Amino acid sequence: MAGPYCTMLLADLGADVIKVEPPGTGDQTRSGWDSPGPGHDSASFHALNRNKRSVALDLRSEEGQRHFRTLVADADVVVENFRPGVADRLGVGYEAVRKTRPDIVYASISGFGQYGPYAQRPGYDLIAQSMAGALSVTGEGDGPPVKCGLPVGDLGAGMLCAVAVLGAYVHRTRTGEGQYLETSLYEAVLAMSVWESTEFFSTGQAPRRLGSAHRMTAPYQAVRTADGYVTVAANTQRLWERLCTALGLEHLTGDGRFATNTARMEHRAELIALLEGRLATEPTGETVARLLDAGVPAGPILDYEQLLGDDPDPHAEARGMVEEYDHPVAGRKRVLGFPVKLGRTPARMRRHPPLLGQHNDELLGDA
Repeated sequence: MAGPYCTMLLADLGADVIKVEPPGTGDQTRSGWDSPGPGHDSASFHALNRNKRSVALDLRSEEGQRHFRTLVADADVVVENFRPGVADRLGVGYEAVRKTRPDIVYASISGFGQYGPYAQRPGYDLIAQSMAGALSVTGEGDGPPVKCGLPVGDLGAGMLCAVAVLGAYVHRTRTGEGQYLETSLYEAVLAMSVWESTEFFSTGQAPRRLGSAHRMTAPYQAVRTADGYVTVAANTQRLWERLCTALGLEHLTGDGRFATNTARMEHRAELIALLEGRLATEPTGETVARLLDAGVPAGPILDYEQLLGDDPDPHAEARGMVEEYDHPVAGRKRVLGFPVKLGRTPARMRRHPPLLGQHNDELLGDA
């Protein structure tokens, strides 16, 4: 997932991305768990491969190697997502590629990186989350470890690699020098542990699971209402006072247990119990409106049907986060839009996710 996500981000920004796939089967996600049937690519494949062209090459064959070198000769960047050593054994590693294109920017994404004691371990998002600390801090304090609901290792590694590729490309435009770069799912997860690592470095104690609560401030979490939950971010003294006023709990501002953020953190369980007692008869929508009117950041917890369904969340729609395109086999499809809005060079849907080998003739011809 990391390599396809990285290259899709680059493709959305205007790069001409050529996806090299094995003949017959293609990318393994083409026939994923959500594949509608033979000859139909899965929704997972569609989610990660728009704006790309596809060539089907057997890299174990002499012909496949020759075609790959033809592509590399005109390439600016190569991104690979194999386990360390596999690209070299296939003859498409950095040293082999730079013989054809000396100034190539070559990026590798793997589970644990190209070196280190875990380098040869298989890399999956779940394993990266567990070994880089995420599972130890996710979930309720008295419950079992829980992985993040989103694949932060896969997607994080893809995003970090895309940023690094762009940095390396800018360096090449200035100096003419290509370079090799690499990252991993493990490092992507660990790099996101800004608050957790800060807590450990400061206290020497391993951070614990806090559910939806914040490590540095309170109240900043999901709070139960009459019909669900509201998320509240009263993370400054002024917002805390506004929260109390909005909920008719002004007396709490004079309670020593909650007088400062440090005190509120120490007595967080008591504080949340008091807030939930107040909201036990008030619906989420009413609470959100009340808090927003008082200038307190708050919001409901939306599921993906509420966000992306037939009646999508109006903000997701206004921000262009749902796009549609026509596919020659799958018909009309919906995918997430690009999350950054560029004023001069906006990302756009130029190509539907490619059929396997769709561009062999176009790219290779008689080569």
